[in-house]
Amino acid sequence: MAQNTDNLPELVLASRADHTSARRITRLAGQGHLRRLYPGVYTSNFDSPPEAVVLRNWRAIVGHLLPDGVISYRSAFDGKPQDGCIFVTRGKTRQTLRLPGLLIEVWPGPGPQRDGSSQDIQLGGLYMSGDPRRFLENFSRGRGVTARVLPQAELESRLDRLLMIGGERRLNQLRDQARDLAVRLDMGAQFKRLDGVIGALLGTHEANRLTARQAIARAAGRPYDPERLLLLDALFAALNGAALQQLPDPASSGSARENFAFYESYFSNYIEGTTFTVGEAEDILFHGKIIEQRSEDSHDILGTFFAAMNSPWRDQPPQNAEQFLTWLRDVNAIVMKSRQDKKPGEWKDRPNQAGNTFFVAPELVPGTLREGFERIMGLGDPLARAIMAMFVVTEVHPFLDGNGRTARLVMNCILSGAGMCRVIVPTVYREDYLLPLKALSHNKDTAPIVASIARIQRWTAAFDYGLPRDELREQLIKCNAFQEDLHNYRLKFPS
Repeated sequence: MAQNTDNLPELVLASRADHTSARRITRLAGQGHLRRLYPGVYTSNFDSPPEAVVLRNWRAIVGHLLPDGVISYRSAFDGKPQDGCIFVTRGKTRQTLRLPGLLIEVWPGPGPQRDGSSQDIQLGGLYMSGDPRRFLENFSRGRGVTARVLPQAELESRLDRLLMIGGERRLNQLRDQARDLAVRLDMGAQFKRLDGVIGALLGTHEANRLTARQAIARAAGRPYDPERLLLLDALFAALNGAALQQLPDPASSGSARENFAFYESYFSNYIEGTTFTVGEAEDILFHGKIIEQRSEDSHDILGTFFAAMNSPWRDQPPQNAEQFLTWLRDVNAIVMKSRQDKKPGEWKDRPNQAGNTFFVAPELVPGTLREGFERIMGLGDPLARAIMAMFVVTEVHPFLDGNGRTARLVMNCILSGAGMCRVIVPTVYREDYLLPLKALSHNKDTAPIVASIARIQRWTAAFDYGLPRDELREQLIKCNAFQEDLHNYRLKFPS
């Protein structure tokens, strides 16, 4: 070991096999250059709290104190100390090592498994239980076991996620590996419990073995995406406590309703890249003209207008989860009627994404929508329900195409059903609408989307939709509604 104390590493470990080095370390500690954390464990860092030094270096410390120990039980899933505790399997003696900020619970048991498909994972001088072993360990039961194993509901959720990502083949592979390993480790009872849960998830055993809601939904044929539910719950919490304005519908009938539906469908399609001039859109919707070589685009705007104008799509929102799923399929079929290659009204049959945002996997769409509907109906304020419904559809992205238009239509249906002002998202507001959605999807930042929709609803409610359409258009022009140059133009409210 170098004698220059300025070069000492933060963590210094005294080896029992190297007596010369151990004596040097002891001498440096006696001279005040090292601080003792535990027998054989020292630090040259006198500035940080000892607890912080230990937690930063826990792997090296545990590997030094317990060579060939196996990080086991719940710690093998956590991958780090939880609440200052780590569980290790090693040797034949039960012991507890107490260091500053770290409790090492050592349980007797088999050493690392180094052979075959059930190998444990080597981490320097330590090992960590591989997938088959960690699942078996955590299905242990008995006196004093609870503290060191994950709750069964969490184990079921982890197995369900493994099934979601890797399919039945991956789950069956895990079961086969665990079966072989259970014989070697004398964990027959643990394997029996694991096998029962896997069988229930795959539908070959009774589902009454399951306790986690996610796993029960999978066994019932209604699996959902648990990660999306965390997002929905974050938005639910924000909306549940939000003070939102009650703005009455300014265009519930007559020409006002027609004008509103026109601009709602015009802008909703423009955001999605189906762009027409206002004159072309008027020809399509009011004169029956199909723009040459743009038949599909023409029908997109026709379908959106029809759903925004007519009951039940305009103002009779679904009242239960099955009606919600049917409503979404029906409206998407109306909007995307001309695009048969996009399978209008059918759930997507392949994954979809927007940029680096990956949406819910196809097999999880119906279940996730049902879970989303529960959160929609759990909100009392109509605008809160509308925002939640829009985000549920946006985040699930249940169809191959038309998801954004379908999401805005369900938002507006809920608002109209409550006699409140619908929402128009003009071209100039595109980023003010899309970027908050991305902030919520990626960072669970709920405030921007709530503020964005509340603001654009106030803007939408500020116009007189009973005006002749050309006069209404002039007002929208003055408010920069049609502007695509988002750097130089911002949304203006009518004076």
